[in-house]
Amino acid sequence: MSTARSRRLIAGLSLGTSSMLTLAVLYIPVVVLVIFSFNSARTGSMWESFTVDWYKEITRDRQLMRAISNSLWVALIATPVSTVLATMLAIGLEGSRFRAKRTTEQVLNLPIISPEIITGVSLLAAFSLVLRVVNDVLGRGNADAIRFGRPTILLAHIAFDTAFATLIVRASLRNLDPAISEASLDLGATRWQTFWKVTLPAIRPGVLGGALMAFTLSIDNFVITFFVSGPGSTTLPIEIYARLRRTISPTINAVATLIFAASVLVLGGALMAQAVGSRLAVRSDGAARKRGKSL
Repeated sequence: MSTARSRRLIAGLSLGTSSMLTLAVLYIPVVVLVIFSFNSARTGSMWESFTVDWYKEITRDRQLMRAISNSLWVALIATPVSTVLATMLAIGLEGSRFRAKRTTEQVLNLPIISPEIITGVSLLAAFSLVLRVVNDVLGRGNADAIRFGRPTILLAHIAFDTAFATLIVRASLRNLDPAISEASLDLGATRWQTFWKVTLPAIRPGVLGGALMAFTLSIDNFVITFFVSGPGSTTLPIEIYARLRRTISPTINAVATLIFAASVLVLGGALMAQAVGSRLAVRSDGAARKRGKSL
């Protein structure tokens, strides 16, 4: 065996071994979590017997169901709003030149590069000031004052998610040839038609990736949500943290298992949708070429 071939073999084995170790570190705890979500033991790490009672307990736990409902309410609204805003920002930053472009990019990156605790404290201060002014204008006292709750969490998540989604959409826009959009405009299409028929289908994977990122960040965000939440607006991460401070509840293991399963299903559905979209695009492109040759 030649020296070059043996080096390639050693490099391949090293890469494979490091990859397997990385995957093991990431997913072995998840496997343990899933297994113990079916353990009949209420506490401890010893296996007793198989049961699905903890999954049934989720639906009977009103406080936990309220936390899940709050998380889903925020995520299902914040995701489309932040995705639309991110797409608009990405197209505006990539497709135009203006004096404040560099400043806008730096401001947009602040939620990403700054610690979440700084973002949470700043949002707490901003919302406190706004709510104080609103309550004074409306003449509301302590009894009927507008307080922190799901709306403040929603606004915070939209601002936070938009910054991350914009990065993903901009990455797709950089791979789009500007000549394609220019050709569409030259052929008589309006800018709105060009966006819907040319730009959006081309950057669809980036938009979908940004939406998935926004949904994930919104569902599991703890630090920022902790600062801007109020009575009755506890989300699932905050509820899990509060319960795990007392003991490791098997119900929490069941909830975490369901979240993991839902994440896998959503990711699989997104990959399938992307694959189907790419296949349809290839077929339509091939049909268009055939029609062009026939003409």
